[in-house]
Amino acid sequence: MNRVQTTKTFLWFILGLASAVGITRFIFGLGATTNLSDATPWGLWIGFDVLSGVSLAAGGFVITALFYVMRREEFHPFVKPAVLTAFLGYVAVVVGLLFDLGLPWNIWHMIIFWNPHSPLFEVGWCVMLYTTVLLLEFSPVPLEEFSRYARIRNFLMKFRFPLILLGIMLSTLHQSSLGSLFLIMPFKLHPLWYSNILPIHFFVSAIALGFMMVIFESLVSHWLYLKDSETDRIARLAKIAVWVLGVYFVLRIGDIALSGELGLIFSGSWEAGLFITEMLVSTILPVIIFSIPKLRYNHRWQWVGSIMVVFGMVFNRINVGGLTMIRATGDIYLPSWMEIVVSMGVVSGAVLVFMFAIEKFHIWEERPRHPEAYPFAPAAFDRASGAWLGSPLMAAGTRYSLAFVFSFAIGFALIPDTKIHSEGAETIPVVRARGGDTLFVDGNFNNYGVTFKHLLHTEITKNEQGCATCHHMNIPLDKNSGCWECHKKMFTPTDIFNHDWHSSAAGAAIPCRVCHPAGQQRRMETAKKCDACHLDLFVQNSPVKADGYMAVAYTDAMHTLCVPCHVKKATELADKPDLGLCPACHNINPPQERLELLKYGRTERSLKPVILPPQKSSN
Repeated sequence: MNRVQTTKTFLWFILGLASAVGITRFIFGLGATTNLSDATPWGLWIGFDVLSGVSLAAGGFVITALFYVMRREEFHPFVKPAVLTAFLGYVAVVVGLLFDLGLPWNIWHMIIFWNPHSPLFEVGWCVMLYTTVLLLEFSPVPLEEFSRYARIRNFLMKFRFPLILLGIMLSTLHQSSLGSLFLIMPFKLHPLWYSNILPIHFFVSAIALGFMMVIFESLVSHWLYLKDSETDRIARLAKIAVWVLGVYFVLRIGDIALSGELGLIFSGSWEAGLFITEMLVSTILPVIIFSIPKLRYNHRWQWVGSIMVVFGMVFNRINVGGLTMIRATGDIYLPSWMEIVVSMGVVSGAVLVFMFAIEKFHIWEERPRHPEAYPFAPAAFDRASGAWLGSPLMAAGTRYSLAFVFSFAIGFALIPDTKIHSEGAETIPVVRARGGDTLFVDGNFNNYGVTFKHLLHTEITKNEQGCATCHHMNIPLDKNSGCWECHKKMFTPTDIFNHDWHSSAAGAAIPCRVCHPAGQQRRMETAKKCDACHLDLFVQNSPVKADGYMAVAYTDAMHTLCVPCHVKKATELADKPDLGLCPACHNINPPQERLELLKYGRTERSLKPVILPPQKSSN
């Protein structure tokens, strides 16, 4: 096989693994395939697939602005590949975002339910519109292969320049708005990365990365198809990129110096090491390489410089997206192999489509020889048996499909069964509330619970159902059973009957005929009711009725019971109109040690995670 076929086989293999993991993710949820948690809700799929993916696709608007607006005619060969790369990059971002969203089928909500105050709303709309613009920009290329679509192509060509201007405007908006997402995180993001001008940092770095992605894409595709590299054009493009990288470096260092945090770079902390590594790889060393003409025009050094900038800028996005928040959150997050495979699969799919377009359409001035078509491809034979595998195209299809199916099976075999059934985020067990007269309700024991004044609520409900208002059901031989004893899981229902225990010899050893009448099908509807044996199971006059054997999730039980009453009381109590809102129970201010993290790096005190006592509620 030549290098194109070898690369395609590898990409199809990765895509097969990713497909197996993707199916598992959409069936069993995020908890079955990721190491995300409440403390680290954004992981690799946001840091790489979205934040890095958008910036990696910046070459589209950078090159079109350089060629069409600034009239740099020598860069015309880069335009079509750059627009194609940008389009596929944004499609990959959308696909990656679908994996990360808890409810991906609701991604259309931003089209109908507008929240113009949210940076995410602006990013979502801009990405959606810019992807459409890129599709319209690139459409004339495949349409020129079909004469019957000539009118459509000519119509699109008339609006090419307005589309390019619209694309540049939209890219400017959302490339910077991605930085705006982190402006609300001063207590989580390390001072070496947090800045009031984060949107400008993101925009300038995206321009620099756009230049380097065009260079890197050109080098890789020309190497794959054995085409002479455009060394001179790449060198001229790299010379422009040096100025952009210089502006980015001055912005970063100048901003840190003006904020009085320059000493943090030399503090010896691991964050300082990350920052120095990031700046060396993404900016300092590439600027040195591309500032020296002898190195700038050297093919090998072009590879080195472009790879360093691409890696360094992606490293920056991952640092901002979560890596430098570890000290603040106290949560060590390492992506699971399944997260990594999905990200690699999304990239592999985009690369396969890019290679297909290169081979089928007029992307380059001279179309490359198709590696799987006559008369260029040799006859394909099985190496072991010497049997003919069919035409080169058929043989290649067999090879790629085999790689995909084989890795697809391997992917399912490697997915841990325990991860699916017991370690998902939705199966967090519940612990009992702590305290005496005042309870600290904190089901998953993460110190972000709610302070519940038990005696106060007893006084409030004594003229109604009393204890039955909340304690609507008791486990056998118990009185006023706590919520946690039946609602055992935070986010999923719990089977409180446990049929196997009742019927097994190791449990209650109750014969089937005791509960199931003779001559009738043994079903839940025909079985004897629980309170026929457990006479004190249900509390008298309770407003809550149990209509099945599944206790709702702990969070659902809390909110269903508390919120309606609070909403009602908010209309009755003139001094508490906000009683029905979330902050009435949930203290939305960050814990004290999180606020103190604003000063970390500025002081020498130890900042190990601290377990705080229960926070007082606002009511």
